[in-house]
Amino acid sequence: MKEALTQHMQPAPVGGGFEMEGYWVWCGSVIRAEDGRYHMFASRWPKRYPMHPGWLVASEVVRAVSDRPEGPYRFEEVVLPARGAQYWDGRATHNPHIIRWKDKYVLYYMGSTHPFDGLPEEEELTLESYRTIVARANKRIGVAIADQITGPWKRLDKPVLDTRPDCFDNFLVSNPAPCVDEDGRIVLVYKSRSYKKPPYPKFLHGNMEFGVAVADRPEGPYRREMKTPLFTDPSVHFEDPFIWKDQDGYNMIAKDMYGNVCGEKYGGLFASSKDGIHWEFRRDFLMYSRRVLWDDGVVREMGNLERPFILFEDGKPAYAFFATSDGRDGKGFANCTKTWNMAIPLKP
Repeated sequence: MKEALTQHMQPAPVGGGFEMEGYWVWCGSVIRAEDGRYHMFASRWPKRYPMHPGWLVASEVVRAVSDRPEGPYRFEEVVLPARGAQYWDGRATHNPHIIRWKDKYVLYYMGSTHPFDGLPEEEELTLESYRTIVARANKRIGVAIADQITGPWKRLDKPVLDTRPDCFDNFLVSNPAPCVDEDGRIVLVYKSRSYKKPPYPKFLHGNMEFGVAVADRPEGPYRREMKTPLFTDPSVHFEDPFIWKDQDGYNMIAKDMYGNVCGEKYGGLFASSKDGIHWEFRRDFLMYSRRVLWDDGVVREMGNLERPFILFEDGKPAYAFFATSDGRDGKGFANCTKTWNMAIPLKP
């Protein structure tokens, strides 16, 4: 993509996207199915828990539908509910990303588990809570597969992408961003963290980093050719990748945590690759901003603008989806009262 995504963004429809009363909503991924409707796979968790880190112990993947890509989407069903601590994804499912692979629907997601009974009380749940720490350390990537968009969904007994003890991704893997090549090969970019060596910092792990794996089919096996992250510059800190392929190669948009690449803290960066394995990011290029123009004529700086997802129609980018909040002053997690998945129409 030669131009910034912001140059193609039309006003975001107020009341579009997907939100649910009584729930935090995040991670919107959309596909148009054979029924002609648009199906959004999203994460939700009860608002009785804090937005962050409530998702780590109580998130579940749901499906919502709309006759129009911009929504509003209405809740249809829970797709990946909790299924018990004995499963690798038994306590929480999050980060859904839906794709079509040959004649199957494939839902990538992050799963986690922990051995503690029941769900915690709200006052017990903080970033330092033992449930949170164990759930974070158990984040892995899996797939669920179905013949129909309405399921039933077959969940696997093991994650398709695990941690590697001797590499940068030895603590957790999450945020799957798959891209299907013309021959069916899958390039999967993902987020990871590594354990830090003593003396330990507060949360025992390093900055977020990206890895890449390749597979010939969704169930794997996934091949990771590098023991180092995609971007080795220690001054950068990225999350939430989304990738796609065009005539020029592979493209990536992601969240720039520090803003020292795209120029805006928590803004969108752009990276490209010829082979899907080796990537270069573009400096001083703001792909998208947290300042969003809505169709009521108001420009609002969103508390969050995360988990980017682009819906392609007829091979062209048609809508951008983001997880967002009404938080203030760049502290979206800390002071928001609601979250939702917003939709932004894109002009050619």
